[in-house]
Amino acid sequence: MKIKLGLLYGGKSAEHKVSLQTAKAVIQALDLTKYEIHPIYISETGEWIRGEQLQRPVEDVKELQLKEGEVVSPVALNSEIFPVSINHETKADKIDVVFPLLHGPNGEDGTVQGLLELLNLPYVGNGVLASAAGMDKVMMKNIYEQAGIKQANYVSYIRPDWEKDTEVAYQNVEQTLGYPCFVKPANLGSSVGISKCNDRESLENAFKEAFEYDRKIIIEEGIDGREVEIAVLGNDDPQCSVVGEIVPKTDFYDYKAKYEDGDTGLIIPADITEAEYKEIKRVAIQSFKALDCSGLVRADFFLTKDGDVLMNEVNTMPGFTPFSMFPMLWQESGVPYSELIEKLVQLGVERHEEKQKIKYTF
Repeated sequence: MKIKLGLLYGGKSAEHKVSLQTAKAVIQALDLTKYEIHPIYISETGEWIRGEQLQRPVEDVKELQLKEGEVVSPVALNSEIFPVSINHETKADKIDVVFPLLHGPNGEDGTVQGLLELLNLPYVGNGVLASAAGMDKVMMKNIYEQAGIKQANYVSYIRPDWEKDTEVAYQNVEQTLGYPCFVKPANLGSSVGISKCNDRESLENAFKEAFEYDRKIIIEEGIDGREVEIAVLGNDDPQCSVVGEIVPKTDFYDYKAKYEDGDTGLIIPADITEAEYKEIKRVAIQSFKALDCSGLVRADFFLTKDGDVLMNEVNTMPGFTPFSMFPMLWQESGVPYSELIEKLVQLGVERHEEKQKIKYTF
């Protein structure tokens, strides 16, 4: 029998458009002889719309922005508890596995993962804890600091503290980190709201922009090093891909370079030594386990001229767009895109089956 795969995409997030691109790419790669693809679109206002089963790959992301279809309660994903609708009351409509292709808040941050846990539905990717901690860059870095993982220096602010005395905040950044530094919303990815600062004026503007996207921001020291990434796949025995290097043609790897004009050089595999690869791989797996990750992450590092490997961040739901590193790294490692997706679905089912062994009464 075909696997009924629910693709959950869109989302009430600034990364909504990125999610649509990811969903399109995944749909085009899925084998329709093995999977029934059931699209579940979350609009920018938060409505959940379940579309008809897809009979063919989509050619344009506009097809994924469902205007017609049943607006459903999220709990309707599990028809054993609630029927999908009054017209679909049979167990046959129950989705076997959910693949959350959501980026950013309200999707990648543990909220949807928590819902799926409550519904006891198998799903692809990281669980509640790893998703939440991986989404919040401040919490992630705090955990990695406790785990002894080397990383760039950083400070963070929530909006009320910054508003109480902006001058003290700016002085603290200058004294603790200096210039250049990077200001980021704590709970966003895809380089949304990120600014590189070289002076006080740019720092002030960066704070204001980052706070438009989140109530918490993180400021990191600028590192003079190469930007390298590695993909991790697995549950309790994670495996790593080759390493790739990002060579931005702009000042840094921003949203436009990632998703719009592809104005970035990607070197796969990166020109690094065997010792550097082993260290990046070691720290990537350490980082994966420190957050109790499952399924997948993309781990991003700085590689300094002295050969130091500094953790930048992990992405618990990396994109699958044509410009995305995660599938390209595995392609170079001998895992084609369609096979990669099948492995992710299998890993989601395996993790779900493991959780069914847990006793909840005694």
